[in-house]
Amino acid sequence: MVPTTKHSLKKLETLLRELGYTVRYEKGNFTSGYCLVEQRKIVIVNRFYDTEGRINVLYDILSQYREPTPELTAPSAKLLRRLARFVGLSGEEE
Repeated sequence: MVPTTKHSLKKLETLLRELGYTVRYEKGNFTSGYCLVEQRKIVIVNRFYDTEGRINVLYDILSQYREPTPELTAPSAKLLRRLARFVGLSGEEE
């Protein structure tokens, strides 16, 4: 799995952006830590989560990704392949 550092968090945010998501950190009463806004690919993560909590939330979102994988940069494609082994991504392509 990816280490729980701020650098790893940035890599996950970049991957999500390349997959078409907007990642925002907002305060609010989020039961599960994040919400997806009306199927518009906007991820809102509870801003009070620490780095590890934010990474875990993004892993959870990525585990639900079921669309064909768009063209990604080499580092993001490598990260997606690596994560696919751990979170069970089915939209991931080689």
